[in-house]
Amino acid sequence: MPSCCMINIFYILLKPRMSRHQSIPALSEVSSTSFSNIRLIATDMDGTITRRGKFTPALLQALEDLAAAGIKVMIVTGRSAGWVSGLSAIMPVAGAMAENGGLYFPPGNQKPVVLTPIPDLAKHRQHLAMTFENLQTKFPQIQESADNRFRITDWTFDVAALRQDELQTLDSLCQQMGWGFTYSNVQCHIKPQGQDKAVGLLQVLREYLPLYLPEQIVTVGDSPNDESLFDRRYFPISVGVANVLEYLNQLKYHPTYITTAAEGEGFCELSSYILKSFYIPN
Repeated sequence: MPSCCMINIFYILLKPRMSRHQSIPALSEVSSTSFSNIRLIATDMDGTITRRGKFTPALLQALEDLAAAGIKVMIVTGRSAGWVSGLSAIMPVAGAMAENGGLYFPPGNQKPVVLTPIPDLAKHRQHLAMTFENLQTKFPQIQESADNRFRITDWTFDVAALRQDELQTLDSLCQQMGWGFTYSNVQCHIKPQGQDKAVGLLQVLREYLPLYLPEQIVTVGDSPNDESLFDRRYFPISVGVANVLEYLNQLKYHPTYITTAAEGEGFCELSSYILKSFYIPN
């Protein structure tokens, strides 16, 4: 059996037990009309629209179908500014946010907007590098991510092989040194305090997309650096793809709904559900 099928079977078996415990409805259990007003999808990338780290033909078709229906998609990722600059220019999306709310790349190859003010970029990068070196004295196994040279607001290192208690210690150490900390299924991020996806997204909505109401937006994610997108005070409708179940015990905010499928297949499940709801006559 293909490994992707095994992944989805795992989450299908796990989800009912976890969903009942956490009282999070499955997307399939929700009335179709619940998504009929959605006009913007703000979604994480790695582990949410990818499958095993790659974009699939099904994902690209889903993005095209959403665009044809007039439903915009915005990528909200922790990936670097350099990486997202190229991504936002070639994908059928309505812009993209990089570095967990640090920068916004409007559609149409426009100049990126720095959402986190940084008066002196050179000193900022130096301070981040020093903070990482301090962390390495206590965790010599951590390795700088290859994309750091393309970053502006934050500093990343690989999350692989770090235990939950070690991640908590890294968080505490960063806070003591005056920095924020988060992590995804790919990387750990040393970042300015107060910089997160929700803060950045709310700023972009306020300044560049003011016509969208909260009930017209669905936020989507899969891991701890997406947690702020699940905060119902700001985003009443949110969806976690099935692999978010791995992190539920570590999240203060939980998604409103959970898909049956994991990773990019879960996003495609959501896309199909929204398009189905969109075309139901009122």
